[in-house]
Amino acid sequence: MKNIFYFIFILLLIVSSCSKKIEEAYLSPNSYTKVEPEELLPQIISSMAANYGGHGPLNDARYVGAYIKNYAFYTANSVFDMMGYTNSSGDVAQSTWRTHFYDIGQNNQKMMQWAKEQNRLQFVGVGKAIEAWSWLMLTDYYGDVIVKQAFETDRLVFNYDDQETAYNKVRECAMEAIENLEKSSTDAKFAEGDKFFYNGDINKWKKFANSVLARYYNHFSNKSSYKPDSAIFYAERGISSTDDIAAVKYVASNVSATNNFYGPFRNNLAGTGTTSPTAIRQNEYIANMMNGTNSAFTGVQDPRAWYLLRGNVNGTIKGVASVAGQTALPANDRPESFFGVSQVAASNAAPANDNNCRFIFRNDSPIPVITDAEMKFIIAEAAFRKGDKAKALQAYKDGINAHFNMLTTMFNKNIPAGKEITEATKSAYMTNPTIVPASANDLTLTNIMMQKYIAMFGYGVLETWMDMRRYHYTDIDPQTGKQVYADFTVSTLDSRNNGKFVYRYYPRYNSEWVWNFEELKKIGGTNTDYHTKELWITTP
Repeated sequence: MKNIFYFIFILLLIVSSCSKKIEEAYLSPNSYTKVEPEELLPQIISSMAANYGGHGPLNDARYVGAYIKNYAFYTANSVFDMMGYTNSSGDVAQSTWRTHFYDIGQNNQKMMQWAKEQNRLQFVGVGKAIEAWSWLMLTDYYGDVIVKQAFETDRLVFNYDDQETAYNKVRECAMEAIENLEKSSTDAKFAEGDKFFYNGDINKWKKFANSVLARYYNHFSNKSSYKPDSAIFYAERGISSTDDIAAVKYVASNVSATNNFYGPFRNNLAGTGTTSPTAIRQNEYIANMMNGTNSAFTGVQDPRAWYLLRGNVNGTIKGVASVAGQTALPANDRPESFFGVSQVAASNAAPANDNNCRFIFRNDSPIPVITDAEMKFIIAEAAFRKGDKAKALQAYKDGINAHFNMLTTMFNKNIPAGKEITEATKSAYMTNPTIVPASANDLTLTNIMMQKYIAMFGYGVLETWMDMRRYHYTDIDPQTGKQVYADFTVSTLDSRNNGKFVYRYYPRYNSEWVWNFEELKKIGGTNTDYHTKELWITTP
């Protein structure tokens, strides 16, 4: 009997030993694999622009860019040109949801958890700064979102929280970021993980976190709780020079993920259709701001135009009208594609290389996330609103200068001969009273917000959308009696809008409509005009 028990004991030991080896050799694909924080950070940062799967702000900016008239679609009658939406399993314009909850989401949560276990607080601080930035982008895009239950992995159903709760989360995360970064130091591994953003510079990450807080406070301009001094305080401690600009960078190898989402290698600016088009052109609204035909800048040719936009056969800067489509323009007036391809024949093809591409449309172009120009314009707007016109005017001039500097240092490739910005052309622009009033008392909100619009063109689409919604697209500038966003009109609205502008997008189809439908119904998210429901942050 003893021998039998001994045999069973030995057998159990063998089975246990074999089982352990099998588990080690064949790890469950459903269990977490613990990795070092520096291995997670590059992909998280990539998602702040557009990652290997094509998800990130740049993806959605193609569509939202039509709402704010950065872009117009190649084809006529696009639902996005009409401030409509596409709601289907294709998840058109739905990367913002996926980016926050999935691409950054648990990857960032685990990075911070594992970094904290190792007392590597720089990763915790960076993770919190990215989380704050992502929460702000998410709630500005969708309004009510899932906050309190967001990262509870044992749930199948998730309750929505109001936008005020989401905004509180933004501030909480940003403050935690600064607290952890204050206790941090850099090291080789941190710099390695941060290679394509700030290269391990803790001070720049602090500025990034402060910049997120500046955005946060700036968004409250319609609320009685608005604190312009807080917006100024954090903006002045935020990104302050071209060298500080927060940007996702690329090496542009023959691997798709190492290339800019907007470059010809990845070819995300081609295609046709009216419900989910991706072939975009510069809108006539931004073109007119820079060619001197917008009523706010009448007669002033902007020397930055040839850095941001494309010319045509006639050698002029013109844009495509929303809804009209590219071919509504005479052939020689059609702007080149953003890849520099002539549009006389209305081609959508991407070139074999980026030799004629410029600005953010090159394979190796960095994608700004937050810039010093934006911080200057936040200061200008907040100072203007509190009545400090002198400070507002100085910040306004600093904002324009900062944008000039960004273009001439980061985006100075393939500029047409004779169109390069020089000190003379810059000075002529900056001393033109139509652009920069001689007296602080003559500065207007229109000046500030439209110059900010220009400075955010292309890369800052989602933040510009927030600005335009804060001003309800057509709010009146009390100083001029005209629209803050001069000449902005929407000729045709999608029939589902019931005559109203768009203020939010629908929560992601492949998660909320498929798995969380009953909770979505509770916030009205299944109504056909939900996208026109104004945001909490834009109401008094």
